[in-house]
Amino acid sequence: MTAALGTFTIRPLDPSPSSQLLPRALDCTRAGETPLRRGEPLSDAELVHGWVTHPKAAFWLMSDAKLQDVEREYLAIAAHPHHDAFIGLYDGEPAFLMERYDPAEVELKGLYEAEPGDIGMHFLVAPADTPLHGFTLAVITTVLEALFADPSVRRVVVEPDVRNTAVHALNKAVGFEVLGEIAKPEKNALLSACTREQFAAATGGSA
Repeated sequence: MTAALGTFTIRPLDPSPSSQLLPRALDCTRAGETPLRRGEPLSDAELVHGWVTHPKAAFWLMSDAKLQDVEREYLAIAAHPHHDAFIGLYDGEPAFLMERYDPAEVELKGLYEAEPGDIGMHFLVAPADTPLHGFTLAVITTVLEALFADPSVRRVVVEPDVRNTAVHALNKAVGFEVLGEIAKPEKNALLSACTREQFAAATGGSA
Protein backbone atom coordinates (compact mmCIF):
# COMPACT_ATOMS: atom_id res chain seq x y z
CA MET A 1 0.00 0.00 0.00
CA THR A 2 1.27 3.46 -0.82
CA ALA A 3 -0.27 6.26 1.21
CA ALA A 4 0.57 9.81 2.21
CA LEU A 5 2.41 8.28 5.16
CA GLY A 6 4.82 6.26 3.01
CA THR A 7 5.13 2.79 1.54
CA PHE A 8 4.21 -0.45 3.29
CA THR A 9 5.59 -3.88 2.39
CA ILE A 10 5.26 -7.25 4.13
CA ARG A 11 7.87 -9.97 4.50
CA PRO A 12 7.36 -13.51 5.82
CA LEU A 13 9.02 -14.89 9.02
CA ASP A 14 11.50 -17.69 8.05
CA PRO A 15 12.09 -20.44 10.66
CA SER A 16 15.66 -21.19 9.54
CA PRO A 17 18.54 -19.68 11.55
CA SER A 18 20.19 -18.66 8.28
CA SER A 19 17.18 -16.42 7.57
CA GLN A 20 16.71 -17.97 4.15
CA LEU A 21 13.50 -16.95 2.47
CA LEU A 22 11.00 -19.73 2.14
CA PRO A 23 10.25 -20.63 -1.48
CA ARG A 24 6.55 -19.89 -1.04
CA ALA A 25 5.56 -16.26 -0.44
CA LEU A 26 2.16 -14.73 0.08
CA ASP A 27 1.28 -12.90 -3.11
CA CYS A 28 0.36 -9.39 -2.12
CA THR A 29 1.56 -7.41 -5.11
CA ARG A 30 -1.80 -5.84 -5.92
CA ALA A 31 -0.99 -2.68 -7.82
CA GLY A 32 2.65 -3.78 -7.52
CA GLU A 33 2.93 -2.19 -4.10
CA THR A 34 3.04 -4.87 -1.43
CA PRO A 35 5.55 -7.72 -1.86
CA LEU A 36 5.63 -10.19 1.02
CA ARG A 37 8.02 -12.66 2.56
CA ARG A 38 7.35 -15.16 5.32
CA GLY A 39 8.65 -14.65 8.82
CA GLU A 40 11.98 -15.57 10.39
CA PRO A 41 11.26 -16.66 13.99
CA LEU A 42 14.90 -16.97 15.03
CA SER A 43 16.21 -13.80 13.43
CA ASP A 44 13.04 -11.82 14.10
CA ALA A 45 12.37 -13.19 17.59
CA GLU A 46 14.14 -10.41 19.48
CA LEU A 47 12.32 -7.76 17.46
CA VAL A 48 8.90 -9.38 17.96
CA HIS A 49 9.63 -10.08 21.62
CA GLY A 50 10.03 -6.35 22.22
CA TRP A 51 6.72 -5.68 20.52
CA VAL A 52 4.56 -8.34 22.19
CA THR A 53 5.86 -7.59 25.70
CA HIS A 54 5.36 -3.83 25.42
CA PRO A 55 2.57 -2.46 27.68
CA LYS A 56 0.61 -1.29 24.62
CA ALA A 57 0.42 -4.91 23.42
CA ALA A 58 -1.41 -6.22 26.48
CA PHE A 59 -4.20 -7.73 24.37
CA TRP A 60 -1.62 -9.89 22.51
CA LEU A 61 -1.45 -11.90 25.77
CA MET A 62 2.34 -12.35 25.73
CA SER A 63 3.30 -9.61 28.20
CA ASP A 64 5.36 -11.98 30.36
CA ALA A 65 6.87 -13.98 27.49
CA LYS A 66 10.60 -14.65 27.42
CA LEU A 67 12.60 -14.49 24.19
CA GLN A 68 12.59 -18.31 24.03
CA ASP A 69 8.79 -18.32 24.30
CA VAL A 70 8.53 -16.06 21.26
CA GLU A 71 10.97 -18.25 19.32
CA ARG A 72 8.93 -21.35 20.11
CA GLU A 73 5.64 -19.64 19.24
CA TYR A 74 6.74 -18.49 15.81
CA LEU A 75 8.65 -21.66 14.98
CA ALA A 76 5.37 -23.50 15.68
CA ILE A 77 3.43 -21.08 13.49
CA ALA A 78 5.95 -21.43 10.67
CA ALA A 79 5.60 -25.22 10.84
CA HIS A 80 1.79 -25.14 10.99
CA PRO A 81 -0.06 -25.96 7.75
CA HIS A 82 -2.86 -23.48 8.52
CA HIS A 83 -1.02 -20.55 10.11
CA ASP A 84 1.54 -17.98 8.85
CA ALA A 85 3.37 -14.99 10.32
CA PHE A 86 4.69 -11.89 8.56
CA ILE A 87 6.60 -8.74 9.41
CA GLY A 88 5.25 -5.52 7.91
CA LEU A 89 7.68 -2.81 6.87
CA TYR A 90 7.11 0.93 6.70
CA ASP A 91 9.55 2.63 4.35
CA GLY A 92 11.75 -0.44 4.69
CA GLU A 93 11.76 -0.61 8.50
CA PRO A 94 9.91 -3.24 10.60
CA ALA A 95 6.65 -1.70 11.78
CA PHE A 96 4.02 -4.38 12.39
CA LEU A 97 3.36 -8.08 12.88
CA MET A 98 0.71 -9.88 10.85
CA GLU A 99 -0.65 -13.41 11.25
CA ARG A 100 -2.86 -15.22 8.77
CA TYR A 101 -4.71 -18.43 9.66
CA ASP A 102 -7.48 -20.78 8.59
CA PRO A 103 -10.22 -20.12 11.16
CA ALA A 104 -11.79 -23.51 10.52
CA GLU A 105 -8.54 -25.12 11.78
CA VAL A 106 -6.89 -22.55 14.08
CA GLU A 107 -8.14 -20.13 16.77
CA LEU A 108 -11.86 -20.45 15.91
CA LYS A 109 -12.23 -24.17 15.18
CA GLY A 110 -15.59 -25.28 16.54
CA LEU A 111 -16.45 -21.78 17.78
CA TYR A 112 -18.23 -20.39 14.73
CA GLU A 113 -19.79 -21.49 11.47
CA ALA A 114 -16.98 -21.17 8.93
CA GLU A 115 -17.79 -20.28 5.33
CA PRO A 116 -15.82 -21.13 2.18
CA GLY A 117 -13.21 -18.45 1.55
CA ASP A 118 -12.84 -17.41 5.21
CA ILE A 119 -9.38 -16.36 6.43
CA GLY A 120 -8.39 -15.32 9.94
CA MET A 121 -6.08 -12.43 10.80
CA HIS A 122 -4.16 -10.89 13.69
CA PHE A 123 -2.04 -7.76 13.51
CA LEU A 124 0.10 -5.81 15.96
CA VAL A 125 1.64 -2.41 15.34
CA ALA A 126 5.13 -1.89 16.79
CA PRO A 127 5.36 0.66 19.61
CA ALA A 128 6.61 4.04 18.42
CA ASP A 129 8.23 6.94 20.25
CA THR A 130 6.39 9.37 18.00
CA PRO A 131 3.13 7.88 16.69
CA LEU A 132 1.98 8.98 13.23
CA HIS A 133 -1.63 10.08 12.85
CA GLY A 134 -3.56 7.50 10.81
CA PHE A 135 -0.75 4.96 10.91
CA THR A 136 -2.65 2.06 12.49
CA LEU A 137 -5.56 2.55 10.09
CA ALA A 138 -3.08 2.45 7.21
CA VAL A 139 -1.61 -0.78 8.61
CA ILE A 140 -4.93 -2.62 8.90
CA THR A 141 -5.86 -1.42 5.41
CA THR A 142 -2.56 -2.82 4.09
CA VAL A 143 -3.20 -6.12 5.89
CA LEU A 144 -6.66 -6.51 4.35
CA GLU A 145 -5.34 -5.60 0.91
CA ALA A 146 -2.75 -8.35 1.34
CA LEU A 147 -5.35 -10.93 2.35
CA PHE A 148 -7.83 -10.03 -0.39
CA ALA A 149 -5.04 -10.17 -2.99
CA ASP A 150 -5.63 -13.94 -2.78
CA PRO A 151 -8.67 -14.52 -5.02
CA SER A 152 -9.76 -17.50 -2.92
CA VAL A 153 -10.35 -15.24 0.11
CA ARG A 154 -13.94 -14.03 0.33
CA ARG A 155 -14.12 -12.92 3.95
CA VAL A 156 -11.66 -11.95 6.71
CA VAL A 157 -12.61 -13.08 10.23
CA VAL A 158 -11.18 -11.63 13.46
CA GLU A 159 -11.70 -12.30 17.17
CA PRO A 160 -10.34 -9.40 19.24
CA ASP A 161 -10.83 -9.18 22.97
CA VAL A 162 -14.23 -7.64 23.79
CA ARG A 163 -12.40 -4.98 25.85
CA ASN A 164 -10.19 -3.85 22.98
CA THR A 165 -12.33 -0.92 21.93
CA ALA A 166 -9.55 0.71 19.90
CA VAL A 167 -9.35 -2.29 17.58
CA HIS A 168 -13.15 -2.52 17.36
CA ALA A 169 -13.19 1.05 16.02
CA LEU A 170 -10.44 0.28 13.50
CA ASN A 171 -12.23 -2.86 12.36
CA LYS A 172 -15.44 -0.91 11.81
CA ALA A 173 -13.56 1.73 9.82
CA VAL A 174 -12.40 -0.83 7.25
CA GLY A 175 -15.73 -2.63 6.92
CA PHE A 176 -15.91 -5.28 9.62
CA GLU A 177 -19.34 -6.29 10.88
CA VAL A 178 -19.77 -7.68 14.40
CA LEU A 179 -21.18 -11.22 14.34
CA GLY A 180 -21.38 -11.71 18.09
CA GLU A 181 -19.47 -12.41 21.27
CA ILE A 182 -17.77 -15.78 21.71
CA ALA A 183 -15.96 -17.38 24.65
CA LYS A 184 -12.41 -18.54 23.90
CA PRO A 185 -10.16 -20.26 26.44
CA GLU A 186 -7.97 -17.15 26.80
CA LYS A 187 -10.56 -14.37 26.41
CA ASN A 188 -14.07 -13.30 25.54
CA ALA A 189 -13.87 -12.22 21.91
CA LEU A 190 -15.94 -10.07 19.58
CA LEU A 191 -16.26 -12.21 16.47
CA SER A 192 -16.31 -9.94 13.41
CA ALA A 193 -16.07 -10.41 9.66
CA CYS A 194 -15.39 -8.31 6.59
CA THR A 195 -16.18 -9.36 3.02
CA ARG A 196 -14.44 -8.01 -0.07
CA GLU A 197 -17.45 -5.88 -0.80
CA GLN A 198 -17.59 -4.44 2.72
CA PHE A 199 -13.90 -3.61 2.62
CA ALA A 200 -14.18 -1.90 -0.77
CA ALA A 201 -17.24 0.09 0.33
CA ALA A 202 -15.54 1.24 3.55
CA THR A 203 -12.24 2.24 1.98
CA GLY A 204 -13.43 3.49 -1.40
CA GLY A 205 -11.29 0.96 -3.24
CA SER A 206 -11.75 -2.38 -4.94
CA ALA A 207 -10.95 -5.75 -3.39
